[in-house]
Amino acid sequence: MEQTLLQENFWKNKDLVKKTIKQKKIFEDILNSYKKSFSEIRNIKDLYNLAVLEKNDEIIDDCISKIEQIFKDVKKIEINCFLSGENDDYNIYLEIHAGAGGTESQDWADMLRRMYMKWFDKKKYKYDIISEHKGEEAGIKSSILKVDGDYLYGLMRAESGVHRLVRISPFDSGARRHTSFASVWVYPAVDDDINIKIDEKDLRIDTYRSSGAGGQHVNTTDSAVRITHLPTRIVVQCQNQRSQHKNKETCYKMLKSRLYEHEMQKRDEENQKELNNKTDIGWGYQIRSYVLQPYQLVKDLRNKTENTNPSSVLDGNIDQFIEEGIKNR
Repeated sequence: MEQTLLQENFWKNKDLVKKTIKQKKIFEDILNSYKKSFSEIRNIKDLYNLAVLEKNDEIIDDCISKIEQIFKDVKKIEINCFLSGENDDYNIYLEIHAGAGGTESQDWADMLRRMYMKWFDKKKYKYDIISEHKGEEAGIKSSILKVDGDYLYGLMRAESGVHRLVRISPFDSGARRHTSFASVWVYPAVDDDINIKIDEKDLRIDTYRSSGAGGQHVNTTDSAVRITHLPTRIVVQCQNQRSQHKNKETCYKMLKSRLYEHEMQKRDEENQKELNNKTDIGWGYQIRSYVLQPYQLVKDLRNKTENTNPSSVLDGNIDQFIEEGIKNR
């Protein structure tokens, strides 16, 4: 990194400066965290040895508790070591789409969205529902969330793919077992200083009546906006604002993010495969399976991570899957 800083034209290259400073901060944070943990362990070790000599069980238990907390902190540092990708520190857009199967899949899509929202709440990430299309009977056909938080794209990018649910259907009077699919798509919310050229002649802009929450005004005017980028067939939409102008502005930001990610995927064959998977929501394209009946198991099909408590996972306790996704991407 020092050699990069000493390059003759380094400070003239704004993109390189930004990238290098970002990496420098990551490395400094990791190094400082390790130094702090090492110092704390050394102090606790001295206190623990003294407590053992004095047979002070209260202090011994306190030292053990502190060591356990340091272990958790070090584990977080370990995860941060993997978050040095080009766009890992970006905020994200999260898209969820129900697969084939009508109400079953639409309810499953809503359950997935709730799972992620619960996780965001636990991590104190801020999120807004940008777009939502409700199912006829229950659940959602699709939804888009804008989420803000540290290193969110790095944390969440491995969640993109098709998620499969097996359960006894609450909508089936015969209480039969059903399999449902929903797709999750995560892409970075790019900064305003990222130069993405959008030609107006390449866009088709449609307005329509909002179907989500937002009050009587939203539901009685054509305030929702959908923009289609014709060359790539990328579609973005927003309906969470009462103002058509604000919804259009949000759509432009989303489109900019999608086009930026599209360019990244053209450079990365593996990410391109993930994009292809998004378009076929069904057997053979799954990344994770959630089985509620006849047994209980959540299993990531890529890295074999398992959890035998689906209720806990669906309640937002997905750290083990997030962490393994980062390590194995």
